[in-house]
Amino acid sequence: MAKLILTHEVTGLGEPGDIVEVKDGYARNYLLPRGLAEAWTKGAEKNVSSIRRARKAREVATLEDARALRDALAARVVTVTAKAGPGGRLFGAVSTTEIAEAVVAAGAPAIDKRKVEIGQPIKSLGEYTVSVRLHPEVSAKVTVKVVAGA
Repeated sequence: MAKLILTHEVTGLGEPGDIVEVKDGYARNYLLPRGLAEAWTKGAEKNVSSIRRARKAREVATLEDARALRDALAARVVTVTAKAGPGGRLFGAVSTTEIAEAVVAAGAPAIDKRKVEIGQPIKSLGEYTVSVRLHPEVSAKVTVKVVAGA
Protein backbone atom coordinates (compact mmCIF):
# COMPACT_ATOMS: atom_id res chain seq x y z
CA MET A 1 0.00 0.00 0.00
CA ALA A 2 1.22 3.48 -0.85
CA LYS A 3 0.49 6.48 1.33
CA LEU A 4 -0.25 9.62 -0.73
CA ILE A 5 -1.45 13.19 -0.34
CA LEU A 6 -4.06 14.14 -2.92
CA THR A 7 -3.36 17.38 -4.78
CA HIS A 8 -6.59 17.27 -6.84
CA GLU A 9 -10.02 15.81 -6.26
CA VAL A 10 -10.34 12.16 -7.24
CA THR A 11 -13.90 10.89 -7.46
CA GLY A 12 -14.46 8.08 -5.00
CA LEU A 13 -11.13 8.64 -3.25
CA GLY A 14 -10.99 12.10 -1.70
CA GLU A 15 -10.44 15.84 -1.85
CA PRO A 16 -7.21 17.82 -2.24
CA GLY A 17 -5.20 17.66 0.98
CA ASP A 18 -6.56 14.26 2.03
CA ILE A 19 -4.04 11.62 3.04
CA VAL A 20 -5.02 8.28 1.50
CA GLU A 21 -3.62 4.77 1.25
CA VAL A 22 -4.00 3.11 -2.15
CA LYS A 23 -2.52 0.08 -3.86
CA ASP A 24 0.97 0.57 -5.24
CA GLY A 25 -0.06 0.07 -8.89
CA TYR A 26 -2.88 2.63 -8.68
CA ALA A 27 -0.47 5.17 -7.22
CA ARG A 28 2.40 4.42 -9.61
CA ASN A 29 0.35 4.08 -12.82
CA TYR A 30 -2.51 6.56 -12.36
CA LEU A 31 -2.35 9.07 -9.51
CA LEU A 32 1.32 10.08 -9.60
CA PRO A 33 1.83 10.36 -13.41
CA ARG A 34 -1.30 12.52 -13.76
CA GLY A 35 -0.24 14.81 -10.91
CA LEU A 36 -3.33 14.00 -8.86
CA ALA A 37 -1.28 13.08 -5.80
CA GLU A 38 2.19 13.29 -4.32
CA ALA A 39 4.05 10.83 -2.14
CA TRP A 40 3.49 11.23 1.57
CA THR A 41 6.43 12.47 3.60
CA LYS A 42 6.61 14.35 6.88
CA GLY A 43 7.65 17.48 4.98
CA ALA A 44 4.83 17.12 2.45
CA GLU A 45 2.31 16.62 5.25
CA LYS A 46 3.12 20.14 6.47
CA ASN A 47 1.91 21.45 3.09
CA VAL A 48 -1.51 19.86 3.54
CA SER A 49 -2.89 22.97 5.25
CA SER A 50 -1.91 25.16 2.29
CA ILE A 51 -3.56 22.72 -0.13
CA ARG A 52 -6.75 22.81 1.95
CA ARG A 53 -6.72 26.64 2.08
CA ALA A 54 -6.40 26.79 -1.72
CA ARG A 55 -9.30 24.32 -2.05
CA LYS A 56 -11.49 26.47 0.22
CA ALA A 57 -10.74 29.55 -1.89
CA ARG A 58 -11.89 27.74 -5.07
CA GLU A 59 -15.01 26.17 -3.59
CA VAL A 60 -18.42 27.73 -3.81
CA ALA A 61 -18.77 29.32 -0.38
CA THR A 62 -22.22 28.30 0.78
CA LEU A 63 -24.95 25.83 0.01
CA GLU A 64 -27.28 28.66 -1.06
CA ASP A 65 -24.68 30.00 -3.53
CA ALA A 66 -24.23 26.50 -4.95
CA ARG A 67 -27.98 26.07 -5.41
CA ALA A 68 -28.24 29.47 -7.13
CA LEU A 69 -25.37 28.55 -9.45
CA ARG A 70 -27.01 25.18 -10.17
CA ASP A 71 -30.23 26.92 -11.20
CA ALA A 72 -28.30 29.40 -13.39
CA LEU A 73 -26.46 26.54 -15.14
CA ALA A 74 -29.58 24.43 -15.63
CA ALA A 75 -31.36 27.32 -17.36
CA ARG A 76 -28.68 27.57 -20.08
CA VAL A 77 -27.68 25.49 -23.07
CA VAL A 78 -23.93 25.69 -23.52
CA THR A 79 -22.59 25.52 -27.08
CA VAL A 80 -19.18 24.03 -27.86
CA THR A 81 -17.73 24.35 -31.37
CA ALA A 82 -15.51 21.49 -32.55
CA LYS A 83 -13.99 20.20 -35.79
CA ALA A 84 -16.09 17.41 -37.25
CA GLY A 85 -15.89 15.04 -40.19
CA PRO A 86 -18.60 14.44 -42.78
CA GLY A 87 -20.56 11.96 -40.62
CA GLY A 88 -20.73 14.31 -37.63
CA ARG A 89 -17.85 12.54 -35.90
CA LEU A 90 -15.41 14.83 -34.08
CA PHE A 91 -11.66 14.94 -34.58
CA GLY A 92 -10.84 14.15 -30.96
CA ALA A 93 -13.22 14.67 -28.06
CA VAL A 94 -14.72 17.59 -26.17
CA SER A 95 -12.68 18.27 -23.02
CA THR A 96 -13.71 19.56 -19.61
CA THR A 97 -11.68 22.72 -20.31
CA GLU A 98 -13.73 23.45 -23.43
CA ILE A 99 -16.96 22.94 -21.49
CA ALA A 100 -15.82 25.25 -18.66
CA GLU A 101 -14.86 27.94 -21.19
CA ALA A 102 -18.19 27.55 -23.02
CA VAL A 103 -20.07 28.02 -19.73
CA VAL A 104 -18.36 31.38 -19.23
CA ALA A 105 -19.00 32.32 -22.88
CA ALA A 106 -22.71 31.56 -22.34
CA GLY A 107 -22.81 34.20 -19.61
CA ALA A 108 -22.82 31.90 -16.59
CA PRO A 109 -20.40 32.25 -13.67
CA ALA A 110 -17.04 30.54 -14.08
CA ILE A 111 -16.74 26.92 -12.99
CA ASP A 112 -13.66 24.86 -12.24
CA LYS A 113 -12.83 22.43 -15.08
CA ARG A 114 -11.89 19.80 -12.51
CA LYS A 115 -15.49 19.79 -11.26
CA VAL A 116 -16.93 18.88 -14.68
CA GLU A 117 -17.74 15.18 -15.05
CA ILE A 118 -18.36 13.73 -18.51
CA GLY A 119 -19.92 10.26 -18.36
CA GLN A 120 -18.90 9.03 -21.82
CA PRO A 121 -16.40 10.84 -24.06
CA ILE A 122 -18.14 13.32 -26.35
CA LYS A 123 -16.96 12.37 -29.84
CA SER A 124 -19.84 13.38 -32.13
CA LEU A 125 -22.14 16.32 -32.79
CA GLY A 126 -25.35 16.64 -30.76
CA GLU A 127 -26.68 17.47 -27.30
CA TYR A 128 -25.21 15.93 -24.17
CA THR A 129 -25.78 16.29 -20.44
CA VAL A 130 -22.73 16.65 -18.20
CA SER A 131 -22.56 16.93 -14.43
CA VAL A 132 -20.79 19.71 -12.53
CA ARG A 133 -19.99 19.23 -8.84
CA LEU A 134 -20.52 22.65 -7.27
CA HIS A 135 -20.55 21.70 -3.60
CA PRO A 136 -20.31 18.39 -1.73
CA GLU A 137 -24.12 18.37 -1.53
CA VAL A 138 -24.99 20.07 -4.84
CA SER A 139 -24.31 19.08 -8.43
CA ALA A 140 -25.72 20.64 -11.58
CA LYS A 141 -26.71 19.12 -14.89
CA VAL A 142 -25.54 21.20 -17.84
CA THR A 143 -26.80 20.70 -21.39
CA VAL A 144 -23.90 20.88 -23.85
CA LYS A 145 -24.65 21.30 -27.54
CA VAL A 146 -21.74 20.30 -29.78
CA VAL A 147 -21.80 21.98 -33.20
CA ALA A 148 -19.45 21.78 -36.16
CA GLY A 149 -17.05 24.66 -36.69
CA ALA A 150 -13.51 25.61 -37.51
